[in-house]
Order: sequence, then structure tokens, then C-alpha cells
Amino acid sequence: MKKQHADACSKGHKVVRLRLDAGFFFERAVRSLDRHRYDKALKYFRLAVEKEPDNAVNQCNLAGILSEMGCFDESNEVLEKVLTEVDPHLSECWFYMANNAANMEQFELAEEYLIRYLEEEREGEFAAEAEDMLEMLAYELGRRPRQPKARPKQDWMRKHDEARECLESGRFLQAMEILEELLEEHPDFHAVMNNLSLAYYYTGDVDQAVEIIERVLSSDPGNLHALCNLAVFFQHMKEREGRDRLVGILKKWIPFYPEHMYKLATTLGILGEHEAAFAMFRRLIQREERPEASLYHYAAVAAFNTKSFERARKYWRIARELDQDSKIPVFYLNQLEQWENMSPEQVPPLSYHYQLPFEEQLMQLDRERSTIPEQIRENPLIRSSFFWALNHGDKETKLQVLQVFEWLGDKEVEQVLRSFLMKRDEEDDLKRLALYVLKKIGAAEPYRAVLENREMTIHPYELAQELPDWLKTWEQVLHCCLEAMKDRYDVAHLNDAQMIWSEFLREHQTDFPEIRKVEGWAAALEYIVARLHGTSLTQESVAKRHAVSSSTVGRNVRCLEKVCRLNKDHEPHT
Repeated sequence: MKKQHADACSKGHKVVRLRLDAGFFFERAVRSLDRHRYDKALKYFRLAVEKEPDNAVNQCNLAGILSEMGCFDESNEVLEKVLTEVDPHLSECWFYMANNAANMEQFELAEEYLIRYLEEEREGEFAAEAEDMLEMLAYELGRRPRQPKARPKQDWMRKHDEARECLESGRFLQAMEILEELLEEHPDFHAVMNNLSLAYYYTGDVDQAVEIIERVLSSDPGNLHALCNLAVFFQHMKEREGRDRLVGILKKWIPFYPEHMYKLATTLGILGEHEAAFAMFRRLIQREERPEASLYHYAAVAAFNTKSFERARKYWRIARELDQDSKIPVFYLNQLEQWENMSPEQVPPLSYHYQLPFEEQLMQLDRERSTIPEQIRENPLIRSSFFWALNHGDKETKLQVLQVFEWLGDKEVEQVLRSFLMKRDEEDDLKRLALYVLKKIGAAEPYRAVLENREMTIHPYELAQELPDWLKTWEQVLHCCLEAMKDRYDVAHLNDAQMIWSEFLREHQTDFPEIRKVEGWAAALEYIVARLHGTSLTQESVAKRHAVSSSTVGRNVRCLEKVCRLNKDHEPHT
């Protein structure tokens, strides 16, 4: 064997050296764990730690496998080293040490570790389990459970928690303000930088998001969250080379923690690597004790995107059973019946979010326009899809989003609209509609906007001049109709007139018909409302009251009928 190797080298054959870095050994360790080869996993985790002794994740993995093998003392030695030499803020180490101490029947020491954990992480990931353990330890020790002392969080931790809550509830601009302030105080805080880049991305500022992520990776090249986010950003920017390079790295990555597995699986799916995403989601389902409905939905989406419809149906059915109040699995199961009968090129790719598709959300808002469903108002993914569409959608989509914003009408929407008005690359008529929405939601005046390529301040008395022409006419039609109806009809009729007209406008935002005579449309609207409520009224009589021809009223009624879906066969002839 030695001679053959020497001959090969002497003949000029290239020798390819394996890059035996920490990632290589980490991958081998995880594979060994999957095969229940704990001895090999331990060996590879030790080698990973030797390669990167300052990597807290590898150290915790080593402690975990030692604990699995019953080496509780040695496991705690590794965890103590993490806290003293690597990362003193990694509070979960105290919880792991408590488990090891309890396994060695060192109950008082386990109690000390649990108290320390709860004092640092009162609402941490393992807080509930730690409190249960304190109860059991107290029983073993024959006394009442000890209680952790209340320790106020450091200011930076409190701010970061607040920013994450803002992100999770869809208040992206508020999250940005807090995170930017934190970053000034702690410029090397990677978690803050990752969250700030996401906030920029959700609101459509991809360039700023990329700049921040690259700062993270310059100091921590192996930061999984940053690598995943950057790959998604590159895909959006059509940076094919950068995107492909990162995909190659991510597909070789085998994460150990469920949080990292979720992140990687979702990212691979977004990047179009659906087979790899499905394998990761399936592995997560096998690992989780009680997988949530959303996890089965992600697996179903990955299966669907690989055209494995039966696997997708299986996972959506499980999701439906687990989340019986949700419309999401039901929607996709119903759609699957249609998609299966389409040709492969007609089948749409599905998004990796546990929510209805964007177009379905808009339709739902149309159907329930009198009240915004709470899940739409509060869901950060849905809100971010609206913000994203306003920045990157086509004109028709942006018109729809502006209409939705009038319904949402909160401070976050106001901030987004004010920012939208200052964009030089947006069309003026869209900005004029945004001005109208700001006025309707009661945003404080005056407004700053870039119109006709110049920056200006628009005061209340100037606002009417800046509205789109079709909006000015709309207000005139509705005002004319309501004035004519107010003494003849009750409040329900007046409300229906506003709703039908609003629906009609929404249907014709991009092709609004020219209104030559306001009174003709006002008369048609009154007629439609009257017929809707069963009131006896002819087109001729309403035309006479508005001083227009009955033919004009009839023509406009036919346009409005398509919106309110009246049955023309039951109308009286005029």
C-alpha cells in the first residue's frame, strides 16, 4: 500500500487534502448520534472542541453527549468551562448542570444550579422545567421548595426582549428604533444585528439588511442565522453566484439544536432546495415529542414543492387535526384537489409560512371588510407580506395594499406610509393615494412627500389638490348620494351605500370608468341600495330626482350590479 501511494505521488498525481476543521468533525458527530454510536460521537465532538475551543455550541454538544453516556461529572466540568472561559451569558448551562447533579443525587447542588438559572432567566426556555425540578428536589430533601430571588434584567437584555416582541408582533419600525439604539451601545452584539437585518428586510430595505449581515459574518463567519439570512437576501437581489455559494455551505450543514434545524430547513425551502428542506423537516418531526401543526405544514409544503402530493396531503391532514380552529390546513387540502389535476408547469410553488397565501388574505379582507380579523391585524408574517408588497409588488398589488392599510390604520402603517411618500422611485398617483389613506386614518398633518420629483410639505388645505382625480370624484359621488338619501333612508341604508361604493372602487382601481356626471352614479347607487333592501323604487323615479336620464342610471346600475351581485331577473322594468 505504501509503495502504491509513493508511485502515485511520483507520477504527478494531485493529492487532495481533506479540510478537517471543526465543522467536519461536528458533522461526523451528529451522524454518529443519529446511528446511536455515542462512542464515535464523543470522539468527534472532542475533536471539534479541539479545533475551536472558543465555540460554545461545540462545548455544549460535548457536555450533552457526556451526560448521555453517564459521565455527569465530566459533563459539568465542560459546562463550567463554558461559563468561566467561553460565554458567561450562556445561562442554560446552569440548567444542564442541575440535571447532571440530580443524576448524581447531589440534590442540594442541583438546587443551587436551578436557582442560579431561574435568577438569570426567569422566563427562559427551561424555566417551567426548572420550577418542576425544584419541586421534586424539595420532596427528596424533605422541605419546601426554594424560590429564586427576583433579579432585575440588565437594561440591554430588557431592550432586546422588547425588540424581539416588536418583531414577533409585526411592529418592525419600532423594533428597528430599539435595535439601532442597542447597536450603538453594543456594536458587537450579533443577535441584535441579525434581528435588525430582518427588520430591514421585512420592511423592504434589502440593501441595508445585507450590509448589517455582512458585518456579522466578518467577525463570526460560522453564524448560521446570518448565513441563512444572507442567502435569502442574495436570492431576492438575484445575486446568483453569492446565493449558490451559500446554498452549497448550508446543504452540508447538519445542525444539532432544533432551533437551528428550523432555521436551516425553512431557509433551504425559501431558496428552492425543497428536497433538502423536506429531509430536515421530517427529521424535526421525528425528534420533537409533540410536533406542532405548523411543523407538519412546513413538511407538507416541502413535499408539495417536490410534487409529492400524497405526502403533502398526509402532513396537511395531521396539521388539520392538531389545529382544528385554523383555516390554513383546510385551505391547502381543498386547493390540493385542484392542483393535482393541473399540468406540472401550472402548479404554483408554495410559500414556507404558516399562513394563507397573500392573494387569499386580500380576498378574506374583502369578504370581512367591516372588521379586520385579529389574526390578520396581529400576525407579523401577514403584516410583513403587506409591507413587502408595497415596496416590491406591481402597481395593482400596491393599490390593494394601500386599501388594506386604510383598514389596518395603526401607528406602524402610518410610519410605513410616511416613508413611502419620500421614495423617489414610486409613482406619484400611488403617493397621492397614500396621502389619502393617511388622511383617512387620522395621521397628524402636515405630510412630507416627494411629488413630481421634488420634496414638499403638504398642509391640510392643500391635500385635496394632491389627491388622485378618481378619488376626488369618488368623494363627490358618495357625498351626492348620501345627501339625497339621508332624509328618506335609515342608517343601515346609508352604510350599505358606502360599502357598495367602496367595493366598486376596489374592483376598478386600475381601470376606473370616467365619471362624466356625478349625479348619474349617485342615482344608480341609491337605486342599488333600495333594491338590496327590498324598497320599491324605479330607475325612472330615481333618475328624475337626480335630474339625469334613466338610460344613464340603467347603464351605471349594470356596472354596480357586478359588485353587489343582485339578480337582474327579479328587477322591475322601468
